[in-house]
Amino acid sequence: MKLLLIGLSAVLLERLLGEPRRWRPLAGFAWLMQQVENRCYGPAELRPGLRTVLGGLALVTLILPFALLVWLLTLIPYLGWVVALGIVYLSLSTTPFKRQLSAVTQALQQEDLEQARQALKPLVTHDTETLDEEAISQAAVELVLEQCSDGLFGVLFWFLLAGAPGAVVYRLVVVLDTQWGYPSPRYRDFGWATARLAGLLRWVPVQLVALSYSFAGDRETAWRCWHRQALSWPSPVTGTLLAAGAGALNVQLGGPVYYYQRLIPRPVLGDGVLPRHQDIERTLKLIDRALLIWVVTLALMGWLLI
Repeated sequence: MKLLLIGLSAVLLERLLGEPRRWRPLAGFAWLMQQVENRCYGPAELRPGLRTVLGGLALVTLILPFALLVWLLTLIPYLGWVVALGIVYLSLSTTPFKRQLSAVTQALQQEDLEQARQALKPLVTHDTETLDEEAISQAAVELVLEQCSDGLFGVLFWFLLAGAPGAVVYRLVVVLDTQWGYPSPRYRDFGWATARLAGLLRWVPVQLVALSYSFAGDRETAWRCWHRQALSWPSPVTGTLLAAGAGALNVQLGGPVYYYQRLIPRPVLGDGVLPRHQDIERTLKLIDRALLIWVVTLALMGWLLI
């Protein structure tokens, strides 16, 4: 019950205070990640197997010291609770992209597609120059469904399961995965260990999040889309989130997109019409209902275990 109260307090703090404006630990970690990569990547002619080993060593070098430090700090009487609260608060990351999504929504409401494209561009990896309202809204909905799993539910899951060290390891591995886990020629070998570990850490919370999306929206459609469509996506973990979320919202996600002016085919997920700007707010409300489901369920479990 103590962990639940700390986790909920951290969520409330993040919603009230947002991301720290001056001291941003994840930005500092991104800098550290680049320094470790520069020293561990090796020369271009290095054998793939050796580069995979170096990537695994880089992963351990970055993650293990932080996990040990947090574990030691949480052992301090009373102060450990404060440390745990701060760690979870700093690990959560829903406010920054919500702020940028608000700019996207406002531009769409004013029918200013160019402004909406510019506001969306920092949030996604694919091209935004030619997107219409439906495509912009679709990208925003997909972003919410994915980011809230990583930046909210996944952090809470690992904190409740393994305390503050669990939350730290999960969040940092997810950050590493956004760079090293990308299947590009540079990171195919170096990021192998990071991508596999991120997939393992995400798997259970993603199933719980998809279940929460189902109960928070159109349960029957979400369940059907989840179990019929998720495995068609290149990443089954991401496919689970998008298929369940699309079904819960009765919208259509996925489909082909342009990456660096190349058309990349993607399967269609969900069952319904293409999203419009109103569906961005509907998706945020779906997240709120899913979070409420988590809170009620965990509170009941805590009460029964007392």
